[in-house]
Amino acid sequence: MPSPERGEIWLVRFPFTDLTTTKLRPALVLAVHGEDVIVMGVFSRIPDATLRKTWLLLDDSHAEFASTGLKKTSLLKAEKIAVVHESVLQNRLGIMPADIMERIATALKKALHIRP
Repeated sequence: MPSPERGEIWLVRFPFTDLTTTKLRPALVLAVHGEDVIVMGVFSRIPDATLRKTWLLLDDSHAEFASTGLKKTSLLKAEKIAVVHESVLQNRLGIMPADIMERIATALKKALHIRP
């Protein structure tokens, strides 16, 4: 298996916040530290309500959407991050467009209460 790199999207056994189980879902690689990988969950269910300031919509009409390997419009939730061992990464789907990575950095700062 190739090593994950920042900006890639992988299928990951992503943990629930209560740590009772995991779900296979796409996740964005934020950083790699040896065998530990910091990932952000990617979700396909888009709420009808206004999105939180820490959420980022990746619309399937984006010019580079095909490079992500995702099947449909998705939601990145900056507060849904986890540190996982690289062994829980199943396979690489694609790569996140650079302009979205910049917006993700802003959403992460908001989610972690980091001042610019």
